[in-house]
Amino acid sequence: MKKQYLLLLISAVLLISFNACKDETTGYKTLIITGQNNHNWKASSPVLKQILDETGMFSSEILITPDKGGDMKTFNPDFSKYKLVVIDYNGDSWSDKTNASFMEYVSNGGGVVIYHAADNSFPKWKEYNEMTGLGGWGDRNQKDGPYVYYKNNVMVIDTTSGIGGTHGKRREYIVTARIVDHPITKGLPVRWLHGNDELYSLLRGPAKNMQILATAFADSAAGGGTMRDEPVLMTINYGKGRIFHTAMGHADEGGGPAMQCVGFITTLQRGAEWAVTGNVTQAVPYDFPSAAGVVLRTDFKQMTLEEAIANMGTYDIAKSTKNLTYLQNQIRKLAGDEQGLLNLEKMMNKALVSRESTVEAKKLLLRELSWMGSEYSVPAIKNLLSNADLKDEAEFALVRLLAK
Repeated sequence: MKKQYLLLLISAVLLISFNACKDETTGYKTLIITGQNNHNWKASSPVLKQILDETGMFSSEILITPDKGGDMKTFNPDFSKYKLVVIDYNGDSWSDKTNASFMEYVSNGGGVVIYHAADNSFPKWKEYNEMTGLGGWGDRNQKDGPYVYYKNNVMVIDTTSGIGGTHGKRREYIVTARIVDHPITKGLPVRWLHGNDELYSLLRGPAKNMQILATAFADSAAGGGTMRDEPVLMTINYGKGRIFHTAMGHADEGGGPAMQCVGFITTLQRGAEWAVTGNVTQAVPYDFPSAAGVVLRTDFKQMTLEEAIANMGTYDIAKSTKNLTYLQNQIRKLAGDEQGLLNLEKMMNKALVSRESTVEAKKLLLRELSWMGSEYSVPAIKNLLSNADLKDEAEFALVRLLAK
């Protein structure tokens, strides 16, 4: 009996410890560290916060370090309060006390996201470089570890002498998954087109306990190209801690195409969840890009069902298939859910009878309702039979619905 009580007590303590940094209403407490960078941290950090908080899984706050040349001894965050630390920083060294506190946090199981130029930071801090796996610039060279890349679909560990870190002109580039069954990449396309961004090349470092999740081909046509597949997404284990390293996401004012890219947004969100829990529960979004084209979210948010239906009224499919693709995706997800499909059908009917909806939008709605709708839609569709522009589509929809 005493043994059972002891086991229950230990389980309760572990559960309390795990949830101590998670508010069920706001998510995992997350610290975004910024304040010095050769990149636009004033643009990137608010976007990182919005992208993470948008999931409902994270509750983020931004901590700004002293300015370059300032007293870094005053920068001493309590990392133990957080489940995730996001590094958006490339600047002066932290104090030994802060370094030790951060190493303890990660070693004991804290989650970390290394974002873009953060892999340039702290070239002389051995443990930090082990956490990033690979880094660049800061006088990095062969003393800091090998190059790691893919050549002819084979991973290469290259000890050749040379600089660490370069990139060519910004451009869109194809991202290729190298581990497709990792929780972060599982379910994502093997190849997808990323928004206009810097492509880091010639990164080198300890590369210990590191997995390369995805690479991108550094074409020499863009300048600075290595003509090999360079790592862009990585995971690293350090002690009990998990680190997700994304080399993507160069920030412009308002985020820009690199941060607006759905591929960047999704992998950041999934990578952050994995860093905290070791798993990913987030579904692959309907608008995740393929190799055919870049997909951007200018407001960094995934469209809601209500927004998609509202947008259908003035929808121009010749300009974008975004709303229709989302609607079709939601219909598929609701397969077998009669009440969910009926709720969706009711929303579609409102757009169908609206005077503001265009003829083309109504044709699209009729097509979708013809195979997923029910008797609920029959009255609204019958009212369209007198409309010469919609008569054929309405008759077709009615035939299919009444035949069910």
